[in-house]
Amino acid sequence: MSAKKTALTVLSAALLPAVLAAPAYAVGPTPTPDAKGGKAPAKAPAPPASMSTVGGILLGKPGPQVNLLPGAPALPTNLTGRSWIVADAETGEVLAAENAHWRLPPASTMKMLFADTVLPSLPKDEVHKVSQQELSGVGAGSSLVGVKEDLDYTVHDLWLGVFLRSGNDAVHVLSSMNGGVEKTVKDMQAHADELQALDTHVISPDGYDAPEQVSSAYDLTLIARSGLQKKDFREYAATASAKFPGEQKPGQPRDSFEIQNTNRLMTGAGGISPYKGIAGVKNGNTTMAGSTFTGVAQRGDKKLVVTVMNPAAGGVNSVYEETATLFDWGFAAVGKVKPVGELVPPKSADTSGVGSPAQSHENGTVAADEESGGGIGTAFGIASGVVAALAAGAFLVNRRWPRGRQGRGGDLS
Repeated sequence: MSAKKTALTVLSAALLPAVLAAPAYAVGPTPTPDAKGGKAPAKAPAPPASMSTVGGILLGKPGPQVNLLPGAPALPTNLTGRSWIVADAETGEVLAAENAHWRLPPASTMKMLFADTVLPSLPKDEVHKVSQQELSGVGAGSSLVGVKEDLDYTVHDLWLGVFLRSGNDAVHVLSSMNGGVEKTVKDMQAHADELQALDTHVISPDGYDAPEQVSSAYDLTLIARSGLQKKDFREYAATASAKFPGEQKPGQPRDSFEIQNTNRLMTGAGGISPYKGIAGVKNGNTTMAGSTFTGVAQRGDKKLVVTVMNPAAGGVNSVYEETATLFDWGFAAVGKVKPVGELVPPKSADTSGVGSPAQSHENGTVAADEESGGGIGTAFGIASGVVAALAAGAFLVNRRWPRGRQGRGGDLS
């Protein structure tokens, strides 16, 4: 069967490209007995006093981290996310963060790591008949796209189910095609380690709640930036709606139904205004994780990636509202703050001759009279939603990552 034509509605897609703390993570506030034997208001868990310093010492400190230069906008005061980060998607500079390395349940944002790990190994036009066994391990209450046993699906169909509907059924089928869930989890962990996403501990490929399954705002941002260097990842992440295969009745064309992306900043669902320039990436919501979201957006020639984990404000929309607020702040702050850290390259990347900007952030404090930190002095060119090229001076990446001509204009697609 040939690859199915899918109605893709792609928004303004654009994009690109240690000291570990003890494995502390938070699963939610727990009510405690008060003096009268009742339940006192729940206390939110505090972040660890010491966290990983991958990307810079300031990123390992609890609380908001920002170095404002003259004319820089103040950080928003209405943020309730336990952990968040704002980074330049091109240079990797971290503009501001709070509890960036706090190890928290990631929910379905873990699917970004799943896709970044598995997507390159499965041809998108490959056809697969789904078995009952492949769907048997899907957790109770999982988000589903509607994959059915004994029916054929292309890999392309299944990835649409993962990115748009966060379908755990599609994840389990793709994991089976990758050699099984156990192998896929090992592959994901190895890839996280290669990316230096060292806060991340993978238990399930779909992000389903598990006590030891954790990641961090820093790691999710690092993973998203890696995924966005892959053309198919970018296109799936920026797809707002598509047709998904339905029932197959004998002697008739196969039915299909429309699926819509669960990213409300993209679709405007739930009363959220679509964010101009949004291009993905992934949202999640579970009992243990609360709401999580990593998004990437472009305004003019500025491209930012933002992650927010578990806002205390509550409600499904809070994570999108706080992400939009941080995007607005970040676009206004680019060039007016000294970075507090960086998104590090993979372990195998050739960084010879390129100094790490994190070295200049180690003792950073609010410094109104200092000049901008400047960053690594590189950018990924972006055109028509496709990474164009590595600009001069970028850390060179080995063949495991897309590699283009030095300077803007080369096509990595």
